[in-house]
Amino acid sequence: QVQLVESGGGLVQPGGSLRLSCAASGSAFSIRAMGWYRQAPGKERELVARITSGGSTNYADSVKGRFTISRDDAKNTVYLQMHSLKPEDTAIYYCKADVSYTGEYRYLEVWGQGTLVTVSS
Repeated sequence: QVQLVESGGGLVQPGGSLRLSCAASGSAFSIRAMGWYRQAPGKERELVARITSGGSTNYADSVKGRFTISRDDAKNTVYLQMHSLKPEDTAIYYCKADVSYTGEYRYLEVWGQGTLVTVSS
């Protein structure tokens, strides 16, 4: 069973920075892609950033130029570096991985528990 654990959320002032991390643990698995999603009160969950095993990335328009997604393959960890944070970035941020198990071709989605980011002065 693959598990994802997010960390790094908290309270930050507008214009500040924060780095989120998401570590995948388990055995006999590989990850095709990992991404960050967020959900604010009254809004649908939305994609923030995604990175594939090949290193390609994509971002929501609202965070381009401010957020950077990266990965550490040795640690099966993905990071989201956030700069110039705005109050509208306040949300629960969820990590999601597209996972396959050794010897299989199917992929399944695994979600973390979420970490709260609050941007407020």
